[in-house]
This record gives sequence, C-alpha cells and structure tokens, in this order.
Amino acid sequence: MTQFILAAQGQGGGGSMSFIIMMVAIFAIMYFFMIKPQQKRQKEIQNFQNSLQEGTPVLTGGGIYGTVKKIDLATGIIEVKIADGVVIKVDKGYVFKDTASTPMQK
Repeated sequence: MTQFILAAQGQGGGGSMSFIIMMVAIFAIMYFFMIKPQQKRQKEIQNFQNSLQEGTPVLTGGGIYGTVKKIDLATGIIEVKIADGVVIKVDKGYVFKDTASTPMQK
C-alpha cells in the first residue's frame, strides 16, 4: 500500500510541471496571435493620428468621411469638412483612417 501511495505522488509531480509548460505555451500563442498584432495596429493608428495634415481625407470613429480642415494641437481637436459649408469638430483620437486609397462615393 505504501508503494502505491509513493508511486501516485511521483506521478502527480510530473503532471504539475506539464501543466505549467502547457499554460506558458498557451500564453505564448495568445501573445503572438492576439496581443502583438493588436499592438501593431494601435501603433499604426497612433502614427497616422500624429501625422495628420490639413487636406488629408479621413474616416472618423462615427463612420463619417471627410477632409481635415484645421488641426488644434493644444486641445487635440480636428475640424473635418464633410460637405460644402459643413465642418464638424472631432477629437484627434477618433480619426482612424486615411481614405485617399479608399474610393469615396459622391
């Protein structure tokens, strides 16, 4: 009976080590397939927002297409022209995409 208990304890130790290795592997897979690509996209968006210039066609977070008319770096507010005579103010963090390569319907 004593030998049976000692054998069971010896097998349990190896199981916990394989569990730890499995958890590390799962975290590594999640990092390289989920976290790393998201960080890359966030960095691209941040670089785009920092490189905005007047006249750049953009897409806002609300789905509005327009052209940057004025940028106020002190407040982080961008004026976007969406039609003739219509200008809206949008926070710099809600301008996501340059639509120059995306065809806009008129």
